[in-house]
Amino acid sequence: MNVPTLFPQSIPSAALAEIPDDAVVHGEVFTRRWVVDTILDLVGYTPDRDLAGLRLTEPACGAGAFLAAIAERVSESCRAHERSILDAADAVAAYDLLPRNVTRARTLVERTLQDKDWDLEESAKVASTWVRRGDYLLEQAHGLPKADFVVGNPPYIRLEDVPTARMDFYRALYRTMVGRSDIYVGFFEAGLRSLSEGGRLGFICADRWMRNQYGRELRKLVADSFSLDTCITMHDADAFEEQVAAYPAITIITKGPQGRAVAADTTQAFGKSAARELTSWIVHKHDDDARQSSTYEAARLPHWFPGDDLWPSGSPARLALLEDLTKRFIPLGQKESGVRVGIGIATGADRVFITNDPQAVEPDRLLRLSMVRDTVTGELTWSGHYLINPWDANGQLIDLDEFPRLKRYFTVHSAALKRRYIAQKNPVKWYKTIDKVETGLAEQSKLLFPDMKLSSHPVLDREGCYPHHNLYFLTSNVWDLEVLGGLLLSKVAEAFVDAYAVKMRGRTLRFQAQYLRRIPVPPPEKLTAASRDRLAKAFRDRDVSAATSAALQVYGLSEWPS
Repeated sequence: MNVPTLFPQSIPSAALAEIPDDAVVHGEVFTRRWVVDTILDLVGYTPDRDLAGLRLTEPACGAGAFLAAIAERVSESCRAHERSILDAADAVAAYDLLPRNVTRARTLVERTLQDKDWDLEESAKVASTWVRRGDYLLEQAHGLPKADFVVGNPPYIRLEDVPTARMDFYRALYRTMVGRSDIYVGFFEAGLRSLSEGGRLGFICADRWMRNQYGRELRKLVADSFSLDTCITMHDADAFEEQVAAYPAITIITKGPQGRAVAADTTQAFGKSAARELTSWIVHKHDDDARQSSTYEAARLPHWFPGDDLWPSGSPARLALLEDLTKRFIPLGQKESGVRVGIGIATGADRVFITNDPQAVEPDRLLRLSMVRDTVTGELTWSGHYLINPWDANGQLIDLDEFPRLKRYFTVHSAALKRRYIAQKNPVKWYKTIDKVETGLAEQSKLLFPDMKLSSHPVLDREGCYPHHNLYFLTSNVWDLEVLGGLLLSKVAEAFVDAYAVKMRGRTLRFQAQYLRRIPVPPPEKLTAASRDRLAKAFRDRDVSAATSAALQVYGLSEWPS
């Protein structure tokens, strides 16, 4: 049997059978029962429905955290609809690759049904039928029956941690698994493609795919063919049986056209009772379009975010404002903003290409280099580091014979330089940096952003330095950079990075180019002289409060939501 046409390539069964099962012995994170019940309620898997006549799939069941709740609901439904429990033998298909998990999950289902007074033999038969040993990603590729529900907590495993043969098949089968993907991306795609019309998927899973590059194809798939109905961000909530830095969210997706969507953000105190209250508000579609408590904030949005572009996170009030500002102003990533956003140089061998010895090579082969440490105070304080530059003004590698001191220097370090992948790929150019040096960039005035910071930290370079690769830079021929720096110092600008960036430990933000380009700005000529003066002064004084106040006025806002 070949892979169905809904998958990009066909792979023979025999080849799949040869893939070793030495995979996925890690990545298991066990879900708390109240989270399971929330997901089942949100997808509509409730006992008042004839669940024996519907089909639910759990792609990675583990020891059975979801299956216990599913078994209880199926049991209650069968009694309510006067069915035998055997009528539900084909109603659930749960998969796991690890034999110990299959055994534990079957035992749990069997005991749950027995506790509900079902016959021992029938309970064992149902448990054995429901829980199957297998790799769902490969099984689904062979065309499993359509599902009305797909629920669960897919495993968290980087693709590079999966055995090579299995990883190659995954990538061939699931076109959303691009770049440095996590295996859960494949589970999303497989689950979504298995849904019958109107079917619903509900996962508790990391939401990083919404805000990074490897999630772009999954975002496109959802936007093109499905409706993202609910996203409950639970980064700080106690969703799992053990503490993990998983950045989870409950995501509910329906096969059908996009409708209104619920966005919710939760606090660390969000738990069982709050989840029940929030779920009731979502499911019963109360008249109010927003709901707030001490542990969560939620709102009904007119739609979800379109396309494969990055999807923001945050409180619903912030999301609405971000969307409004993006419509009314010009993001820095657009040419019309008059701003260029870039990243500093990656050398591939910093210990060789960076020096603080001004006599190391010919003076015209040295560029003053700005480092993250030079920006700490808010003003650029050059630390005396130089970039050794092997490129000429036309972007070509220099002839080392024309620079004897540089030739001797590179020769001393040739072993380290030639070990690099970039040198092995092109041995003749063994002394090149990964990135070319851009002629004239050092001399340009520029705003610098350290890659990782707790808050927005633009720093103006008047020193004529070339930025290192841990620094992002903004240049402009139309903006006074102190005025632009004031806007970017504000909490308004920071909110865009906070909404789109993947958070690091301790809530550290990544001020990368892809996030900086999302920040909208007005045409500089539209700013009044008073606004320009306020923003520039706030930037020079490093006064975030004053910068935010001036930015609010520029953007036509009275306040900024927390």
